[in-house]
This record gives sequence, C-alpha cells and structure tokens, in this order.
Amino acid sequence: MSAAGAAALAAFLIHLAVPAVPLLTAAVALGMIVAQIPALRPLLDGPLKPGLSLSARRLLRIGIVLLGLKLSLVDIAGLGVVTIVAIVMVVVLTFGVTLLLGRMLGLPGRQPLLIAAGFSICGASAVGAMSAVTRAKDSESATPIALVTLCGTLAIVLLPLARIPLGFDASEFGTWVGLSVHDVGQVVATAQIAGPVALSAAVVVKLTRVLTLAPMVAIVGAVERRRAPLSSGSADSAVDERSSKRPPIVPLFVLGFLAAVLVRTLVPLPAGVLEVADVLQTALLATALFALGTGIRFAELARTGWRALIVGLGSWVFIAALSVVAVWVTTHG
Repeated sequence: MSAAGAAALAAFLIHLAVPAVPLLTAAVALGMIVAQIPALRPLLDGPLKPGLSLSARRLLRIGIVLLGLKLSLVDIAGLGVVTIVAIVMVVVLTFGVTLLLGRMLGLPGRQPLLIAAGFSICGASAVGAMSAVTRAKDSESATPIALVTLCGTLAIVLLPLARIPLGFDASEFGTWVGLSVHDVGQVVATAQIAGPVALSAAVVVKLTRVLTLAPMVAIVGAVERRRAPLSSGSADSAVDERSSKRPPIVPLFVLGFLAAVLVRTLVPLPAGVLEVADVLQTALLATALFALGTGIRFAELARTGWRALIVGLGSWVFIAALSVVAVWVTTHG
C-alpha cells in the first residue's frame, strides 16, 4: 500500500504542475506507465502485489463511500423532474447499448458489464463497484479502467472544441459534460474551461449520475444471485453455500455511499469536515486507481483488446450524442 500511496502523491504533484490533468487520471496513467516497465513487473507481480490488490479493492470502496458526501438530495431536486428523468434515461440507455455491443463482439467474462457500468455511470468507481458485486477478476477490470481513462482524457480536449459548433451556452455545456464524461475529476477538468456556471451545472448533473450507481449495482447483484450456482450436498450445506458464495444484492460499501448521501442531505456538516472528507476521498481513489492501473499491460491489450476498444469508443460516442439530445430536450423541449 505504501508504494500505491507514494504514487498517488506523485500524481498529486503532476496535477499541481499541470492543473488541466485531473488527479485521478494522472494516478491511473502512472500505474499504466509503471506496468509497462519490464524491470518493475517482478515487483508488481511479486512482493508488491498484496498491497496493490488491497489498495485496488478496499481503498476504492472506502473512497466511493466518501464520494456520497459530495451529493445532496436537495441539489438533485433542484435540477427538476425533466432533467432528472433525462439523466436516468441516458444512464440506462448507455448501459444497455454498451452491454449489448460488448456481447455482440464477444468480449470475455465480465468485461461487457464492467465497460457498460464505467461509461454509463461514473468511470473507474463504477467499474470497481460492479467488480465487487460480480466478483470479477482484477484482470477483467483492467481493460475497462484503461478505456474510461482514455475516453475521459479525450473528452477534456474534444468536448470544449465541440461547444461552439453545438451552440451551447455555459449552463448547457456543463449539463452536457456532466451527462457524458465519466470520472468526476474528468468532468471538473472539462467543464471548468467554460467557467463557473458550466462547472456548477456539470458537477450537480454528474453527481446525480453517480447516485444511479446504487440501484444499478442492486439490480446486477440480484441477477448475479439468481445465476450463482449452489454446491451439491445436504440441504443445510446448500443453504450455507448460498449465503457464502452468492454475491450480495447490494455491497456494504454501496449502502455506505447511500448513507453518506443522506448524511449530507440531512445533517448540516461544517465546511471543514467536507473539505477533509473530499481530500481523503480523492487520496483514497488516487491510490486505488494507481493500483488498478498497474494491472494493465499494453502488449496484452494490443493482442486481445481491439474489440474492447471498439466497444469503449462506440459507447463514448453514443453517450456524447445521446447527451446532446438530452440537453436539447431539457432546455428547449
């Protein structure tokens, strides 16, 4: 864990030097770069692996819980019914289309589901949450993490260029960014280019998308429980295996996320507490995402990942185009 923590600090320094680079994006990128150095792979796959695995799982989940303190139900209600419905529809349609495309192209294991979650909801955090409820392997999470990082980074450059041709004002541009960009840090980096009005709109819309993580995870968890096989044996042993082997409908950390949202809504927390929680949440996610990044091997992706790349780029284009329609409907409909 100390190695991942040191890398998160390095990512923070990169972010300070180049503010346009989101901290979490820098953390994942550092992990991916380190993973490509042949001399370091024996360390990553040997003595450092237990700490990296712990960081990638436990710290990610704690970071997701703290993410709930950014979101108030009052802010969501302020968006209005039409905008809230549009956000839900964008999430559901993107998830469904991405999942279908992934299965049509024959992506292995849980990859279609993890890519669908990452692109439709909240990037790497959603990939981590879905990995937990489906008990996916770390190797299955690596490609989705790489794809949301790649496309989210491209969005920082390309979406501001598309603002003028689309004719969006600052608020509309912020809504578009919040609807279509993946990680919260990438949303901030993209929207702030258009000023504080765009940034405010983007963050509220994005965090509302994040809230859909809980019901989506619950639905997937229920489906996984139905599919999970039970061991043969006595009735008592079958019941024991069911409770131990079937994944939970909603992981504990997702319930923690919802509890944090309720605390932020109902309890007047001091600004200092929220600032500390924000710093801690960012540090935890940066550490976890570096650890996840170390599992990405570009050589393997080049041999086996072209179909996943097609799915990721297709999903990114789909959610960006669908979000343009959603912005038009909510502002001019």
